[in-house]
Formats: sequence, C-alpha cells, structure tokens
Amino acid sequence: MLTRDDVFDELGIGPVWRLREAVSTPSPDTTTPPAVHQSLADWDQLSDAVNQCTACKLHRTRTQGVLGVGDRNADWLIVGEAPGADEDAQGEPFVGQAGKLLDAMLAALDLRRGHNVYIANVLKSRPPGNRNPEPDEVAACRPYLLAQVQLIQPKLILALGRFAAQSLLASDEAIARLRGRVHTFQNVPLIVTYHPAYLLRNLPDKARAWEDLCLARRTMMNL
Repeated sequence: MLTRDDVFDELGIGPVWRLREAVSTPSPDTTTPPAVHQSLADWDQLSDAVNQCTACKLHRTRTQGVLGVGDRNADWLIVGEAPGADEDAQGEPFVGQAGKLLDAMLAALDLRRGHNVYIANVLKSRPPGNRNPEPDEVAACRPYLLAQVQLIQPKLILALGRFAAQSLLASDEAIARLRGRVHTFQNVPLIVTYHPAYLLRNLPDKARAWEDLCLARRTMMNL
C-alpha cells in the first residue's frame, strides 16, 4: 500500500516534510463577499457564463475558460492562481508537473483528485505568457469563484500561492505572513500554503508547505 511518505519520497520530498505540526490560532474573517448573481445559481449556468465571459481582456487570448474540476459536493476546495498553457489547452486546472505535485500533496492528506476534492483557480482564463493576474482580471472572475464556493459549500478551503490567498482574503500581506494560521472565507476555514509551481523551484519551502498541510488536516478533523 502506497503511504504518504512513499509519495513524497518518489517526488524527491524527503524527511524534511515530516516535521512537527505547529499549533495555530484562527484569525477573524475580514471579508464580506457580495451575494452571487442569480444567473450563476447552478453549474450549467456557471459553466456557460465562464465560457462566454468577455468581462476582461483575457477572453481575447485564451483558448477556453477553465472553470474547475472535481467533486461538486467536496469537503475540500483547492484554489490556485490561473490556468497555464496546458490548462488552457486541456480545460482543466493543475496539469503538468505542478499538477503532479498537487496530487502528491493531496495524497498526503489521504485525498485524490475528483474524490471529495474540487480544484479551481482565481482566474478562469489564462494570462498571456503566464504573467501575474492583474487586479481588474481578478475582480472580473471573482463572481465565478464566489458562485463555486456557494455551490460546493466546502468545509475547508486550501489557497495555493500568493494571488489565491490575497484575492480570497482581500489582503496584500506576503504569503509568509498569511500561512501558518486559520483564516475564514464566507465562514469557511481557509488555510494558505505555497503554490506547487513555486515549490518545484524552491525545494526548502516544501517543509513549510507540509506544515500547512498538517494544519489543514488538523483543522478539518476538528470541524
């Protein structure tokens, strides 16, 4: 039987992941998201709206909108930044090497893609050249993410990377200051950790990401 340690060892993530879990205190929810428009009240309407969206300039350069993938009744909602080239081509978030690492991170939580997990991004369209999202693009896509949260009603949100964390928490704090504690979004506990693509380039921070996963698992168990 494949264990969590086997998964991380296969990906070159050694014993540094298996660190002592830190105790964190929940922080108050400082966001008050607006109600989702009635036209986004079900998945078919939401999918059509994303595919037909022209609310920002990204619709001119994308191949397709990337709504998300997974269990629409999931307890876990994973939120990343934006589709990349592979995601734009395939219409699914987190494919390629970053997707493989995300799958390994989920395996460490005894989860797997499509089973009690829904994966989405803040942006539903790929920024050209995989550049950083711009504020107007984040604002244009926000109703779609809010609709996903309301439709899924997850028990916990895991925000991957600075843009996902800052967008959901309406904060400009660095990810180093946002991780390590429990936030809330629409009364749902939210944990911040590093984006898998970042972790592939910054191996030492995998230890900190493992601490975040431990915090997420502990928070879910205490709900």
